[in-house]
Formats: sequence, structure tokens, C-alpha cells
Amino acid sequence: MTAWLLGVLQTLLFVVSAPLLAGWIKRVKCHMQNRAAPALWQPYRDLAKLLRKRVVLAEHASWVFRATPFIVFGATILAAAVVPLVLAQHPAAAVADVIVLVGFLALARFFTALAGMDIGTAFGGMGSSREMMIGALAEPVMLMAVFTLSMTASTTNLSEAVGYTLNGGLVLRPSFVFALLGLMMVAVAETGRIPVDNPATHLELTMVHEAMILEYSGRHLALIEWAAQIKLMVYMVLIANIFLPWGIATELTAQAAALGVTAIGAKLALLGVLLILWETVMAKMRLFRVPQFLGFAFLLSLLGMLTHVVLETGG
Repeated sequence: MTAWLLGVLQTLLFVVSAPLLAGWIKRVKCHMQNRAAPALWQPYRDLAKLLRKRVVLAEHASWVFRATPFIVFGATILAAAVVPLVLAQHPAAAVADVIVLVGFLALARFFTALAGMDIGTAFGGMGSSREMMIGALAEPVMLMAVFTLSMTASTTNLSEAVGYTLNGGLVLRPSFVFALLGLMMVAVAETGRIPVDNPATHLELTMVHEAMILEYSGRHLALIEWAAQIKLMVYMVLIANIFLPWGIATELTAQAAALGVTAIGAKLALLGVLLILWETVMAKMRLFRVPQFLGFAFLLSLLGMLTHVVLETGG
């Protein structure tokens, strides 16, 4: 019971900390672009303001449109519950692995695309078609990248994979380098960041995710925005704790938990800075360039798996 209680607390920490990470990224980006930066707590204020507002629904909105914010938010929280954040031995790992994680994220994407088409607007249908195209190209890359780690650790269980990396020590594996680069490119595409998408724009020719949620307001929009922040944190925690797991708690003690919180906070802050550096030097690419971008990510992940077979298994 203690382990499951800690797992619930870890998931709550995931949900509560996601807006703070989004605020950190936005603040660093404003400083790098020489603009006035908002407070770190601004995402919490925005969510609170949206939660207080009245929901305005389209006249012909079906139950899919009404239920999608709750389904997306719930599926994203379940995805976060699978990923080890502070503790390496996550209690949910016994019933969920990386395949379940990808399934939860795919469920959220599926209902978001349905909601975008439900109202019948041109923007919603356009955004849904673009989102499904990106998702169909990004999911194989993510699975290939994580399977490279799974082949090394002989498991798809995230907690056991993290433990394997910790026990192996600091070892330079070329397969991990390729898989890490592929997963980072997928994270950029899946979370709607530059150069694949721009979360700060509403231009017709560039928006993808924003096009599907234009008709949402009030608490529905708050749940979708919060889910997007959690999704971004899920990918960043995957990168931090799978490939660089040092500092994560391996014992159920207060000292180990404090060290784990400090370590993951530092790693997420550093990854946020790297993300902003990437977005600062990159320009938004045109839509027909996205398959090439994700195709290159798939090639990196495939090279990671082949490198593992050739160099680490003697194949």
C-alpha cells in the first residue's frame, strides 16, 4: 500500500508540476528573444481563469465534442502514471509498460482529432488530418527508439529499463545515442513545437494542434491545455530518466526522494533550455517537409537498433 500511495503522489506531482515546466520554458524563451518574460506561475493563472469561465458549445456539438476534454485529460494522466518520475520502482510498472504508454497517448490523439472534425469547421478538419498524419509517422519512431533500449535491457518495462541503465553505470552506447536523438525529434513533433508546429500561432497555414481546439472554451479548453503541458513533461521525463537516470530514487527514504526531486528538476530545467535553443535556431518548416523530418528520426532510431545488434549482441 505504501508503494501505491507513493505512485499516486508521484502522479499528482507530475500533474501539478507540468504547468510550472511550461512556465519555465516560456520564461526562458522570452529572455532569449529579448522580450518581457511572464512569471513562472503564469500557466497556473491561465488555467485558473479558464476553469472559472463558462463553456460555450457549438449548436451541433455531439457527445464526442463534450467528452473529449475529459478523455484527453484522463488518458494523459494515465500516461504520466506509467512513467517513473522520482522513484525508479514505479508500482504501476507491473501492469503497464511502454506499449501501454503509447496506447494512452494515441487514445488522446484519436479523440482530439474526432473533436476537431465533429463541429464541421474547415480549421478543425484541417488540423485533424494533419495531426493524424504526424501521429502515424511519429509513433513508429517512438516505439523503435524505446525498443532499442528494451533490447538492451531485455524488457519493455520502464522501471526495469531505468534500473538496468543505473546498474550498468556510465557507459557510452552508440545505440542509445541514436535512439535518444530519434526520441527527441519525436518529442518535438508530438508536442507541437517548432519546427513541426508552433503553439503560439493561429495562422491557417501553420497551425496543427491549435486548429483542432479552436472551438473549445472555459474548463474544456483548460483541460486540453493542461493535458498538452503534461504530455510535454511526459516526453521530457522519458528522455531524462531513461537515458540519463542518475539521481532517481531507488529506495523509499526521504533523503532518496529529495535527491530524486532535485535531480529530475535540474534535468527538466536543462532540457527546457535545450528545447528553447533548438526553437531559437530553427525556423517553422512547411507541412510537406514534416514527413522528411520524421523519416530522418525513424532512420536514427533504426540505426540505434541495428547498432545494438551489431556491436552489443555480436550479430
